[in-house]
Amino acid sequence: MFNRNNLPSMPNPFGSRPEGSPRPAARDGYTQPPPTPPRQGGYDTRMGGVPDAPPAYGSNRDRQASQRTPAGRPAAGGRTGGSGRVLQLRPAKSPNDSYTFGNLAAVSPMDIPPSRDGSDVYILLNGAYVLSARPFDGFPAGSISLSDPQRTWAQIALTDMVEVQVYDPFSQGGQSYLGSIDAEVGFAGKKRTDIPYDQDELAQHFIKNFENQIFAPGQQILMDHKSIALRLTIRTVQLVDLNMDKLGSSAAPTLSDPSVRGILTRHTPMNFFKDARTGINLKASNRRPAANSIIQPNFKFEDMGIGGLDTEFSAIFRRAFASRIFPPGLIEKLGIQHVRGILLYGPPGTGKTLIARQIGKMLNAREPKIINGPEVLNKYVGQSEENIRKLFADAEKEYKEKGDESGLHIIIFDELDAVCKQRGSGAGGGTGVGDSVVNQLLSKLDGVDQLNNILLIGMTNRMDMIDEALLRAGRLEVHMEISLPDEHGRAQILKIHTTKMRDNNVMDHDVDLGELAHLTKNFSGAEIAGLVKSASSFAFSRHIKVGTMAGIQDDVVNMKVNRQDFLSALEEVKPLFGVSEEELSKCVRGGIMHFSALIENILDEGRLYVDQVRKPDSTPLLSVLLHGPRGSGKTALAAKMAMDSGFPFIKLISPEDMIGFSEMQKVQQLSKVFMDAYKSPLNVVVIDNIELLVDWVPIGPRFSNSVLAALKVLLGKQPPKGRRLIIFATTTERSILQQLDLADRFDAEIAVPNVNTHQELSHILRQSGAFSDQDIARSMNEIQEITGSAEVGVGIKKILTGIETAKQDDDLPGRFARVMSQAIAARGFA
Repeated sequence: MFNRNNLPSMPNPFGSRPEGSPRPAARDGYTQPPPTPPRQGGYDTRMGGVPDAPPAYGSNRDRQASQRTPAGRPAAGGRTGGSGRVLQLRPAKSPNDSYTFGNLAAVSPMDIPPSRDGSDVYILLNGAYVLSARPFDGFPAGSISLSDPQRTWAQIALTDMVEVQVYDPFSQGGQSYLGSIDAEVGFAGKKRTDIPYDQDELAQHFIKNFENQIFAPGQQILMDHKSIALRLTIRTVQLVDLNMDKLGSSAAPTLSDPSVRGILTRHTPMNFFKDARTGINLKASNRRPAANSIIQPNFKFEDMGIGGLDTEFSAIFRRAFASRIFPPGLIEKLGIQHVRGILLYGPPGTGKTLIARQIGKMLNAREPKIINGPEVLNKYVGQSEENIRKLFADAEKEYKEKGDESGLHIIIFDELDAVCKQRGSGAGGGTGVGDSVVNQLLSKLDGVDQLNNILLIGMTNRMDMIDEALLRAGRLEVHMEISLPDEHGRAQILKIHTTKMRDNNVMDHDVDLGELAHLTKNFSGAEIAGLVKSASSFAFSRHIKVGTMAGIQDDVVNMKVNRQDFLSALEEVKPLFGVSEEELSKCVRGGIMHFSALIENILDEGRLYVDQVRKPDSTPLLSVLLHGPRGSGKTALAAKMAMDSGFPFIKLISPEDMIGFSEMQKVQQLSKVFMDAYKSPLNVVVIDNIELLVDWVPIGPRFSNSVLAALKVLLGKQPPKGRRLIIFATTTERSILQQLDLADRFDAEIAVPNVNTHQELSHILRQSGAFSDQDIARSMNEIQEITGSAEVGVGIKKILTGIETAKQDDDLPGRFARVMSQAIAARGFA
């Protein structure tokens, strides 16, 4: 037993009741006392019979009634929350079972007289524990009966003296009633049953026995239910005011402080938890939520430090966690099982692993097990499969003991594609280990002995590599794409990563996070974090002493990260799935020469196609073929239309980047570019020199059938829902594409002409800025004389090259005329 004198004193958290505060009515719906057992004339020395019960309380007493002189020794001074004299009483055994199972303390009427209305008296023990006392005729004066559970809870031994005084339940303010109770229930003795207890019936029986008593977290109560002794331990309580709309309001905080206490009413909701040590079975309630509810009620996305994933989280909660929140009885009626697996997939840096690291914060479950895919593999035979079994060992053990009352076990599997490749693909070095690991994981997730208390969260950026059997329903059945954040999501991520800058006044006022969110198109969360670090580095550089590498200026304390730092960082940090600006800028290095009205018409037509794809209710996929003579500017026009679109993802596919590639490597590269394009909402893919891409040569003729087949498929493959794609392709050999049955795969065609007249040629010379009007006139005359024709028929590329060549000669117009005459003459031999 505990000795109170050996423990540190506990301050009483309650103050005296304000004058005029209401007392509980004698016979209203909340303060009706339980039936009073018949008084007995003698004192029963029996022990009360059952271990571990908590204190209780009855209805309010008239503190102003005259009291008889107690036989117990009065103590000087009072305790907070108590009123009247402090008595020194000696613990004794409960007089009978009605006191033990009624959670009552027996006292002598000489020490504490009965109340005027016959209800029980609230008493405060040692300034910290509240019970309901009932005067018992014939009980020895100077004593108080406490059952074993009551003495254990109050830490009182039979040899101790107990300070007792009448307690005012309203001394702690208006919220003196219990809005809800969470209690753990188990068997108290050897007599047990395998029949599950109905939670609603238990709650009714508890309220019937203990209505109007006071309960606090940590308190233990004995209750006789159908001749079987049950032990209940109060875990948490909610305190409410009776003026509130309803008890159990979610606005009231859930408290586990032992010093918090309240009055039980007939309307107080109760939630029961199973005490696994005694093997009691609880029937699932149809009205109360799961006792092992895993979602914290005060959870917020901002607390996880993850932005831009609100839609994804909502879908994950709906699919994986909703069934675990609702009452288990309702889930049993539906006949469904909980989701046991979620697969998060998407581009690198979008927050898949961050979700895994933060997932424990939103759940009341135990700490998740986190394992990286390669860690599973082991060089010893059978050890890889054993590592998989160890992940599920704790969940299996608890499920055998507790069944559906088992807590949730979360297993987070990063880089899942490393060990769960397609079976039969040779993964595992030809030893078959990869296949065995997949088989072991499949059997644990959805085998003969199914577990309903696990949640496996797998993550990968190569979903196509994972075995299909692992992705079916019952295993990793929820597939959630964690895609690149939109502008609103990027603003959230920027806000998260600059929180400390703003809180510590290190970020300048000219930084607009909305502007940065607009400028960071197709940035992933990791790339935005890199952008913030890059901007900070520019701020650091301003405070390094000139001529030194590590010398810091004295004004470093005033350092601020400003808008220009972020703009400089944008030039330095480029998104992986962004615009290929460098490659596209090479294609339009000299700009677009509007030498003819046809050029403006081509650009207008390109803008029309782009707007067609941009509108959400229009075409999600559109392919456009630009064809024309070699050097006519097809690639430059396609690149110009792509850059003017403003789409976040623009990629150029050029044969120049595939020199030395085998057919299979070309197919894989094409597939990768299009798969990347499907990860962004708006995308442009420019395919340059499509005839070179398929390895077409006129001798033979010869072409790559694999690459041709891949192009045919990709040109017609619809992007995923919510994704839109426009394809610009260029070719010099349109007739060849018709023979290869590729030209008909395009939705639209645009013809790009050569420079055909001297007027168009003069316009180009004037736009170049290298020729005066006299030089232009002389060049045109000389070309006319040499060729004898007013027709040019040369591509813009050769003309621009000829201008650059003529600039190197002192005779600028004469040299240009000779170069162009040769080009016009060579056209006839082409």
